[in-house]
Amino acid sequence: MYFLYSLLLGLAALLSLPWWLLQMLRLRKYRAGFKERLGLVPARLQATKAGSIWVHAVSVGEVLAVSGLITQLKSTRPEAQIFISTTTATGQRLARERFGEAQCFFMPLDFGFAVRAYMNALKPRLLILAETEFWPNLLHLARKRGAAVAIVNARISDRSFPRYRRFRWFFRRVLSNPDLFLAQTALDADRLRGIGAPTERVQVTGNLKFDIRQAIPSQLAGDLRAAIAKGSPVIVAGSTAEDEEEIVLHAFQQVQKQFPSTVLILAPRHPERFDKVANLIASFDIAFVRRSSWTAACPIAGGVFLLDSVGELASVYKLADIAFVGGSLVPTGGHNILEPAQYGAAIVVGPHTFNFREIIEIFQAGRALRVVDPEQFGAVLVRLLSDAEERNQLGRRAKELFAQHAGATMRTVQALRPLLEAGKR
Repeated sequence: MYFLYSLLLGLAALLSLPWWLLQMLRLRKYRAGFKERLGLVPARLQATKAGSIWVHAVSVGEVLAVSGLITQLKSTRPEAQIFISTTTATGQRLARERFGEAQCFFMPLDFGFAVRAYMNALKPRLLILAETEFWPNLLHLARKRGAAVAIVNARISDRSFPRYRRFRWFFRRVLSNPDLFLAQTALDADRLRGIGAPTERVQVTGNLKFDIRQAIPSQLAGDLRAAIAKGSPVIVAGSTAEDEEEIVLHAFQQVQKQFPSTVLILAPRHPERFDKVANLIASFDIAFVRRSSWTAACPIAGGVFLLDSVGELASVYKLADIAFVGGSLVPTGGHNILEPAQYGAAIVVGPHTFNFREIIEIFQAGRALRVVDPEQFGAVLVRLLSDAEERNQLGRRAKELFAQHAGATMRTVQALRPLLEAGKR
């Protein structure tokens, strides 16, 4: 089965090679860590002693989620070397900022030769994968090498569940490799069992993202607070997607009619779209400034502040009276609402939030966010800015729910302890 999978993976890579080359040359995507992805282990990882812990977190959200777990593992197992791999360049930058370049690398593609190279170099006793990283060769070779394997913060989205279930005959074998599945919710646990995870290996430990604490205050957040006129409302629209900024800007025009001093901090999800979004704002004839060209000495009196940078959004949410979390007005699936929730911002999302189904359900049940259609968006923003009591209640409930659901990190550490103590099978 693994031979056939590798053959099909190689064929898919060959057929899609022109697309990958275009992405690399035109958009400069996937160029970072290219050699590492192909299995060329960097020299900094070559001297690793046997018995390391390898943690994989796809992107920024997953790196944030496992950061507390990694801190706890370092505390309980100070003798173990811990390495962190990521798939995206933004995730890699954050991982290196938090844990140091010497411990971080790009995840190899799921080819046997590439995975074996890292298994040989790191010699892990424990492989920890965040959320739904079910890479067949990686899981198979880790088991073959005697490393224990755990899937933490595991989730199966509404969109992916039917696909996994359709190929249950394949995933049942793939999912026989991990020793432990630590699910976010009971529904995720049921879905894991439904696609082939052994029942006795599945536990519910909660969502690690509820243990993310306030980001280290950035210089930008402080500079913006000083630059924005006192009393000016602040709306942060974070992680916005293609075709979403236009909806946000139309809504902001409605806001400006009643609250002209309002500042909209607009943060597109993907850096390659920064210029396009800047041109879009200009077409609306709205005053705006780009983060990349702004200096702290320049005051901001209403209009749009385009956050065309990476890694600063989380702390900027601290400034928000209202936080719109993007990818939800269009069918992208939404992004993490917990970043603004920890600051007590009034949270607004669109109807497309299937990527964070379980968190959205918790916040809806607790009346701690507003779900709006694109047509209602501007009116809801105006209403919340007009009604301080309603806005403050939303923010307070969000902050309380964030605190109430903490503890998944310690439950995860406890569940991993038998694997850490066993070392190898």
